[in-house]
Amino acid sequence: MYPELLAHIKRYVTLTAAEEELLCGRMELKKFKKKAMILEPGYHCPGNYFVLKGLLRQYIVNKKLNEQIIQFALESWWIADQDSLLNKSPATTYIQTIEETEVLLLHERDRLELFKMIPALEGYFRIMMQKSFIAAQRRVGYIFNQNDEERYRFFTKLFPGFVQRVPQYMLASYLGFTPQFLSRLRGKKEID
Repeated sequence: MYPELLAHIKRYVTLTAAEEELLCGRMELKKFKKKAMILEPGYHCPGNYFVLKGLLRQYIVNKKLNEQIIQFALESWWIADQDSLLNKSPATTYIQTIEETEVLLLHERDRLELFKMIPALEGYFRIMMQKSFIAAQRRVGYIFNQNDEERYRFFTKLFPGFVQRVPQYMLASYLGFTPQFLSRLRGKKEID
């Protein structure tokens, strides 16, 4: 049994003890070292990863060969290349660990089977997708409606502990500016 996963699910839906056991029996525990590549473009994403311990990033490499971080995932968050899963196509993103990481992998074939056996689980994943979509919408809104400094200050107030765990260049990539700008901003903050 995986108490972290079950506690997260219980925040949104109710499962019976038998359903919890069935779900946990389908989860695959995977451990990765820091900077391990979990997914690369061209490979099929095997399923959804639930983070038990550690921190991951999902990113693309743009035409200028710069990494652009799409999302982070830390404890009790899910991460996957949803396009690859839904369309059964090769991934277009990278997923890499930032810290030593432990995840639970729910293979896509198992997830779809479990939806038939545990209807509440489909509701849970719908809620997770909605929350993920809302987060993405908000991020786009912040990028269009806030200048770089406002975006940085807002994000650091919202997630102060998280900001300390992420390398500066990755945080800059996620927030949409250069590491040099972030260095100047942090220097300015220390002077203020």
